[in-house]
Amino acid sequence: MNTLQSFPPVVDQQTRILILGSMPGRVSLSETQYYAHPRNGFWHIMGQIIGASFELDYERRLQILLANRIGLWDVIASCTRASSLDTDIDDSSIISNDFRSLLTYYPSIEQIFFNGTKAEQTFKRYVIPSLDTLLDHIRVKRLISTSPANARYSLEEKIDVWRTHLCR
Repeated sequence: MNTLQSFPPVVDQQTRILILGSMPGRVSLSETQYYAHPRNGFWHIMGQIIGASFELDYERRLQILLANRIGLWDVIASCTRASSLDTDIDDSSIISNDFRSLLTYYPSIEQIFFNGTKAEQTFKRYVIPSLDTLLDHIRVKRLISTSPANARYSLEEKIDVWRTHLCR
């Protein structure tokens, strides 16, 4: 198994919502793009909610996210994983991203949404203990994973859930 490295955050000083995944999958890592797998529902959902659809150029999608005060990052900075599945992440290899610095530098972040269970669990285990009071003013919530492995929910159901929380 190779050690995988996540991407830098997509945030700016106006970011109010931060969406956190666990670690990019193989397709995303090879394309150096968040949610690059065409079957992942993330960009399809963002297309329906804010117009950042998968059909647009990646840089344009990121611009639309930021214009809507939405940022992206991953909880995990590096880890080893046998496949693209979160269940294949070797927990003993996890190194989390530096959220203390991020939340200090970007105090406008008011909400953190986890794209799935692994992101939330990893954040709680590896990040929260180091944050002291930095989360006091931030709403934190897990949303339905946009991964194609999460076939329990239809794309329409995922869109409804994400829209409900992002458009508050």
